[in-house]
Amino acid sequence: MPEPREYGAPPQITPKGLADYLEAMSKSVMQAGMSWTVVKNKWPGMREAFLEFDPERLLAMSDREVEALLMDPRIIRNRAKVNAILHNASRMLELTKEHGTFRKYLRSKPDYWDRAKMLGKDFKFMGDMGSFHFLYVVKEQVPSYDEWRAVIKPKRAPTPTRAKLGTLRVPGVRGTATTAARRTRS
Repeated sequence: MPEPREYGAPPQITPKGLADYLEAMSKSVMQAGMSWTVVKNKWPGMREAFLEFDPERLLAMSDREVEALLMDPRIIRNRAKVNAILHNASRMLELTKEHGTFRKYLRSKPDYWDRAKMLGKDFKFMGDMGSFHFLYVVKEQVPSYDEWRAVIKPKRAPTPTRAKLGTLRVPGVRGTATTAARRTRS
């Protein structure tokens, strides 16, 4: 989910069936590491190309149809994410059969953190942010964004940015570590 103060919270839905759950989950999958604007702009074509996210229809697609889908300019043509959507459709059907409804599957873990962890294990491309986004969109209970972020942020090791790397001084070398590295490559 994008920073709420910057973009506003995404619209929520009341899922009427598996297709609604799969569409919400697929949007979370596609947004992983991508510009939210790109996903938003491509979404009407995605919905059409992915057969309105009907899991049974998607799983009935032949290998040739899946390959054609990967060439379709209306969609985000990321093979790993397209395969994740197909995997997630299959998994969603399995879990619905096992639990009676997908909502019952989601509610099999009453605690948000356990539920998010369960999604990450059962579905592809459902990390911390994707699970939070998906559960929020389908109106399942989630912590406030600030609470979620306070718990998630410390788990991630800080990564140096390019600017921080550029200010690193190496003893005996003129300039920064970045400029020294450039000199050795030339």
